[in-house]
Amino acid sequence: MRQFTAFVLSGVCLALTGCQTLTSTATLAKAPAAKIELTELEKHGDVRVDNYYWLKDRDNPEVVEYLKAENDYTDQIMAHTKKFEEALFEEIKGRIKEDDASAPYRDNGYWYYTRYEEGFEYPLHCRRKGTMDAAEEVMLNVNDMARGHEYYAV
Repeated sequence: MRQFTAFVLSGVCLALTGCQTLTSTATLAKAPAAKIELTELEKHGDVRVDNYYWLKDRDNPEVVEYLKAENDYTDQIMAHTKKFEEALFEEIKGRIKEDDASAPYRDNGYWYYTRYEEGFEYPLHCRRKGTMDAAEEVMLNVNDMARGHEYYAV
């Protein structure tokens, strides 16, 4: 007999076979709770209260510590879905055309477009003068810029 597990993600039910489920005896860490620090923000005469405004300070070690605790908790509580996540990621990745390009647009005598190269995660922002048959100018190679970083955004 097959084991049947259903997951509900964003209102969509995914039925899987062969997945491990959490048992009622599983011991889970307590979810971290962000401290409430009342901050009143005023704009155009309106006052808004934000209890978690302090979390916007990325350089605050307390914020970093809290986010790490949330990530650790999420990793623990979602551990039973790890194989499924990896399989789903590989399936999605397999459906993406790796050497794709955006539609070019003309501006000030140049054709601008973004393209991806197979085997790389980040885009190349390029242009061609006059026509799309002209020599390509790579204005920004985000793959080069991302080297040495876990994640990179332009």
